[in-house]
Amino acid sequence: MAVSLGHNQYGKAETRVVRVYRDSDPHEIVDYNVSVALSGDFEDIHHTGDNANCLTTDATKNTVNAFAKEHGEAARQPESFGIALAKHFVDDTAPVSRARIKIEMYPWNRLQHDGTPHPHAFARSGEFVRTATVTYDGENLYVVSGVKDYTVLKTTDSEFHGFLTDRYTTLQPTTDRVMATSVTGQWLHTDTEQDWSKSFDQVVATMSSVFAGHHSLALQQTMYAMGEAIITEQPEIGEVRFSLPNKHHFVVDLSPFGLENDNEVFYAADRAYGLIEGTIRNDAFLDRAPAAGAAFDPGQGW
Repeated sequence: MAVSLGHNQYGKAETRVVRVYRDSDPHEIVDYNVSVALSGDFEDIHHTGDNANCLTTDATKNTVNAFAKEHGEAARQPESFGIALAKHFVDDTAPVSRARIKIEMYPWNRLQHDGTPHPHAFARSGEFVRTATVTYDGENLYVVSGVKDYTVLKTTDSEFHGFLTDRYTTLQPTTDRVMATSVTGQWLHTDTEQDWSKSFDQVVATMSSVFAGHHSLALQQTMYAMGEAIITEQPEIGEVRFSLPNKHHFVVDLSPFGLENDNEVFYAADRAYGLIEGTIRNDAFLDRAPAAGAAFDPGQGW
């Protein structure tokens, strides 16, 4: 029986690094969770245990920490920090042919003191987690920005009816429901040199505005509308991918208590839940998408 080694990668996952910028007042802070995955000439490691080509995972962790100081300007944004790290691992480490850097950025807001923002005190923002994934193979550079854990809800302007039914269908159609989801979104940049923060803020603002203002007949329809608007406003974005769990809110039956419930009291169920996922593409850039398997892991983004 023939056996061979398929795709493999290794690295250090979830290196937590916080960088404080003290070169000006007020201070600035960035808070990252960085995961590094390296691919390359590592067959001997697997076949014989020869570690000559193995850059230790401890070294990748140390690199992340050192780069937060040595490449301080790049470290201000997760995308530019990821680019700096990915290019270093591929360009400066001979056995490494591809690096993927995944970064979670935890936002912090300034605390108020006597009615004004304090220059040195912060509170962790729980609104969402900003993400970035950078993949580099020595020639191709893919930069993907993203957001996760962004929970949004609207109390009306959402319907769901006219759906396929069979003998197992019990869900009743509705013309007025609560619609809520926790957005995980990723968007592929075709321009890898830009103001990352400005682009990110614009995407989140567009996504939020569409969700709020769109009269929805299905979460799928709203998902597509959000992606379409993002690409229309930023045509340099090649595609947008969403994963949207449907955070179901069921009307509670209050009739046993002699009370009428006119869509006012709900039970927020945590499971089972609908999971809506999809990709909205900018057709002008389809030819620039990476080959399957080259930079894309199914279910994990670019």
